[in-house]
Amino acid sequence: MSASFDPTTIKALEEALPGLRERAENALNNNLPAATAHPARLHEAMRYAVLGGGKRMRPILVYATGQALGYSGTALDAPAAAVEMIHAYSLVHDDLPAMDDDDWRRGQPTCHRAYDEPTAILVGDSLHSQAFATLCQANAEDQPTPQTRVNMVAALAWAIGSRGMAGGQAIDLSAVGRSLDIAELEDMHIHKTGALIRASVKLGVLASGYSSDSEAAQNLDRYAKCVGLAFQIHDDVLDVAGDVNTIGKSSGADAARDKPTYPALLGLRESRELAERLASDAITALDDLGEGADILRGLAAYCIQRQA
Repeated sequence: MSASFDPTTIKALEEALPGLRERAENALNNNLPAATAHPARLHEAMRYAVLGGGKRMRPILVYATGQALGYSGTALDAPAAAVEMIHAYSLVHDDLPAMDDDDWRRGQPTCHRAYDEPTAILVGDSLHSQAFATLCQANAEDQPTPQTRVNMVAALAWAIGSRGMAGGQAIDLSAVGRSLDIAELEDMHIHKTGALIRASVKLGVLASGYSSDSEAAQNLDRYAKCVGLAFQIHDDVLDVAGDVNTIGKSSGADAARDKPTYPALLGLRESRELAERLASDAITALDDLGEGADILRGLAAYCIQRQA
C-alpha cells in the first residue's frame, strides 16, 4: 500500500463513519414518505430500496466535503439524502431484468424480486422525483439561498442525465459483447459511476456556501473524479475476486454478461495498481486543505480497500 495512505486519516474515517452513517440514515428517514402513507405499498417499497443497508458513500462525501471546508450544519442534510435517493433509484432500475437482471442487492432480494417489476420501476421513478423535492423543500437551520438551491438542483440534474449517470448506463448496455479500449471504458465509468460521486462533492461545496468556481471547489472536484474512477475499478475487482456473502450481490455477474471491465482488459493486479494510483492522486488534490479533509483522505483509501 502506498505511503500516501496515512493511517491517521483511515483512523479519522473509522471514527467518523458511525456518526456520519447515522446522520445520513436520519436524513433519509425524515425525507422519505412514511410506509403507511397512501399508496402504502409503493412507499413501503421505496423505503425498502433506500433503507435496506448500503455503504452511504455518497451522502458521506457530502458531509465530509462540508467538514473539509469548515462547515457541518444542517444545510448538508438535504443534499446528502437527495444524492442517496438518486443512487438507490439507479440501483433499482439497474437490477431490473431489462438491465442487469440481478437477484440480490445489499444482501437482500432486489426490489423487483421482493415486490414486482412494475413496482420497482415506480420506486425508481418516485425516488428520482423525491430527491429533487428534498433539495427544493429542505427546512434547514442554515437555509441555502434560492440561488444555491437552483445550483444544487442543476448540479444533480446534470450528473444523472444523458451526459452523466444515465448516459454512462447507455454506454454500458451498448458495450455488452464487444471490446472497449481503456479510454472507452474510463469514459463509460466517468459517466456511469463518477458523475454522481462528483455531484456529491459539489453538493457539499455548494451547501457549505462555497462557489463551484472557487479554488477549493476545483481541487475537490479533482479529488472526486479520481475517487469515482478508483471506486469503480475496485468494484470491477470485487466482481471477480469478491465473496457473494461479503459483497451482498452475485459475483462474476459482469463476466457472465460479457461486460467490459478493468480486470478483463488489464488483469487483476494491474487493475488494483491503477485504483491505488488514482486514490493516491485524489489525496494529493487535497494538499491545500487541512486536517478537516482527513475523512476525505480516509475515504480515498477505503474505496480501494473495502471488501464490499
